Amino acid sequence: MAVDIEAEKDRVRALPCWQGTIGIEPLSGGLSNLNFVVTDAGKRFVVRMVGDDEPIHNVMRFNETAGLKAAHAVGLTPGIVYYDQGIMVIDYLDGKTYEAEDVCDIDKLMRIIPEVRILHEQAKHHIVGPCLAFWVFRVHRSYAHALREGNSRMVPQLDHYMTINDELEAAVGAVDVTFCHNDLLCANFIDTGDKVWIIDWEHSGYGARLFDLANIASNAVLPEELERQMLEAYYGAAADDQRWHRYKAFRAASHLREAMWSMISETHLDLDVDYEEYTQENLDAFAVAYEEFKKL
Repeated sequence: MAVDIEAEKDRVRALPCWQGTIGIEPLSGGLSNLNFVVTDAGKRFVVRMVGDDEPIHNVMRFNETAGLKAAHAVGLTPGIVYYDQGIMVIDYLDGKTYEAEDVCDIDKLMRIIPEVRILHEQAKHHIVGPCLAFWVFRVHRSYAHALREGNSRMVPQLDHYMTINDELEAAVGAVDVTFCHNDLLCANFIDTGDKVWIIDWEHSGYGARLFDLANIASNAVLPEELERQMLEAYYGAAADDQRWHRYKAFRAASHLREAMWSMISETHLDLDVDYEEYTQENLDAFAVAYEEFKKL
């Protein structure tokens, strides 16, 4: 069933947090949620129609709100104004939403990295109550199980991808666990001029900082020169062979994660997105990243 935009707008208008008659417009760009920009009493807000928990995507709303609040406490993301029944109202950021070309600009990339370090070093001190862990290789196995159960068109290829998944996990080895974002799409960075903000905390949780960095690179398709500059800026030293090998395993895994997320979304989401095309784009990128990993 297609999403009834007007019915969703009526749900937004009925929220008790508004001071008067609101203006409401759809906000484009979401891959998994319907979003609106609302104007109320001269201020703007983003309203995310997040819906219920989505265990199939490892998305639990208690975890999303815990992550968002922790990130807000350290100045990385706007605060929650209202949340109830699958609707989240957040302060609006008047800035530029990044695209791949922005993240691939060395000056902009170097503005992102300090914010990611703040996330990894400070946000963990502001997590209150339960919080999920994020391990990309477990996510892949869970997706594979769901795809088989749902008789996905991708079932014939899953054994191949799960064999590679095991190989990449072994290459990564032990990790330095901290609180991470785990879904650093280019569009999840917003530049307001004075700083770069990070949004969308659905997949946040305790995980590997090196995965967050690889996730930035995979989503922006960073070339190797920028990958190495990113790692050096984050760690304060050039990546040695071991770190580089582990990083490239995570980068391949990041592409596979996005592809498998899209495989699931082909049958579980009903937005105006060509998920089959998105699946293939990410499988193509994964094949390149995996070959780069194998050459090391």
